[in-house]
Amino acid sequence: MKFKINDAVAVLDDDLSGTVLNIEGSEITVATSTGFDLVFDSSELVKIKENLMGAHSLFSNISLESVLYDKETKKRKNPSKVSSKDRNQPTMEVDLHINQLVRNTLGMQNHEMLNLQLETAKRRLEFAIQKRIQRIVFIHGVGEGVLKIELEYLFKRYEGIKYYDANYQNYGQGATEVYIFQSKIG
Repeated sequence: MKFKINDAVAVLDDDLSGTVLNIEGSEITVATSTGFDLVFDSSELVKIKENLMGAHSLFSNISLESVLYDKETKKRKNPSKVSSKDRNQPTMEVDLHINQLVRNTLGMQNHEMLNLQLETAKRRLEFAIQKRIQRIVFIHGVGEGVLKIELEYLFKRYEGIKYYDANYQNYGQGATEVYIFQSKIG
């Protein structure tokens, strides 16, 4: 990829973005959004659209008061009835295969891939708990079973959930279903 001075870029394997300051061969100096000038190889960077860097300006024309007023005045909709057939279906699936989470695993070590998979699982589980989603299926594949074992350790840290092998006809042996017990709102 060809970079130019002042291009907005993001680092592929890190949560960093910034602007190109200097280019010397394949080494590119980036002024990061965290305030540091860092040198990266061009293969570690990707161009991003300029408007992503200035995302804070998206709401500059809207006052905080009008946003809060809109949020407070919106009426809550009654949830639609769910048939018993739909209630028994998993409402959420999370595919933890590494190729579904990142475009390229080049330069990633096994423990980095595993940590990414576990962090994704943790975020999606907490999302499901927060949104009161009762069933979630984590598709982890068969492999050597390391991810499945680590997922079980993760699930044991949460109260009010049970986990078991997902439906074999739908997922084979490579998936675990989590059932989240919902507490009554009172």
